[in-house]
Amino acid sequence: MGCPYIRNPIDIEEEIIRNALRRERIVRPRLDVLSLPEEYLLERYRFSSTSIIYLNNILRPYISNLTQCGRALTAEQILCIALRFYANGSFLYNIGDAEHVGKATVCRAVRNVTLALKRLLSVMVVFPGHKPIGNIKEEFHRIAGLPNVIGCVDGTHIPITAPAENEGDYVNRKSFHSINVQIICDAANLITNVEAKWPGSVHDSWVYRESSLSNTFARGEFDGYLLGDRGYPCQPSLLTPYPDPEPGPGPQQHFNVAHCRTRAWVEMTIGIFKSRFQCLRKLRVTRERACDIIVACVVLHNIATIRGEQHPAVQSHDADDDHPIHPADVQDGRAVRDLICRNYF
Repeated sequence: MGCPYIRNPIDIEEEIIRNALRRERIVRPRLDVLSLPEEYLLERYRFSSTSIIYLNNILRPYISNLTQCGRALTAEQILCIALRFYANGSFLYNIGDAEHVGKATVCRAVRNVTLALKRLLSVMVVFPGHKPIGNIKEEFHRIAGLPNVIGCVDGTHIPITAPAENEGDYVNRKSFHSINVQIICDAANLITNVEAKWPGSVHDSWVYRESSLSNTFARGEFDGYLLGDRGYPCQPSLLTPYPDPEPGPGPQQHFNVAHCRTRAWVEMTIGIFKSRFQCLRKLRVTRERACDIIVACVVLHNIATIRGEQHPAVQSHDADDDHPIHPADVQDGRAVRDLICRNYF
């Protein structure tokens, strides 16, 4: 019979092994972002310290942790983790290593900030813009002399991973999976309208035709017109260049030159947009979350533009104007184009 005053040796061995396997909790030091140099912030977060404070003040009610216990992240830290993801576009664990947090924390931070930024869409993305419509027309007119322009429209493809459902619908004409994003901008490189929900196989003209803005134009609620490339049909509210202008330096040639110079603003805006947020090179998330991130980046782009933030060197935007399909022009649209051509060129 064992002595009742001596502990069971098997229990002692179990305790030794358990203590040896117990992992010590490692608390990583938090990164104080606002103490870093401005050049560092612009390169890694795309915003200066004052703009980060501004964003934090706006988004804090929607991204703050409900608990203040332990080592809960502050709203500012959550915001900076998401900004780094948008600007860098790297894998989540790379962002976590740089920000001294775990991969799951990065995922939650990006999701929370993305949803918070979506709340600002109706405030920050307004058509035809925040300025009076007369000022918008004047800014476009100064570019190349085209009258009554209130926006330029173009589509761009944001690569995504192959979705589990309807995978074939997302393969675009360049044979990669994407979201076809319609962007309309003003002459100050502000995005005034965005449609980020259509599969990559959908043509630009279809995206515009199904947009709410197209229906608003059809009801005659805007005094002015958009400029688009040959991927769109020429309409009274959407002017495209002459497909076969008259030979020689005549009015139609001059109209096409002015049209090209003015419409280049949307290509420039898309180039700035994609250069500023490298995550748009490829979004490795579900289709729904990819659309949310695109919208969040549009909101951030407008905030950065309004606040005068620097942007990286503009990447060459893949001009999607070499469309294999050219929709038929509308007779009324051709009449409006001819009238402008005769009166101004």
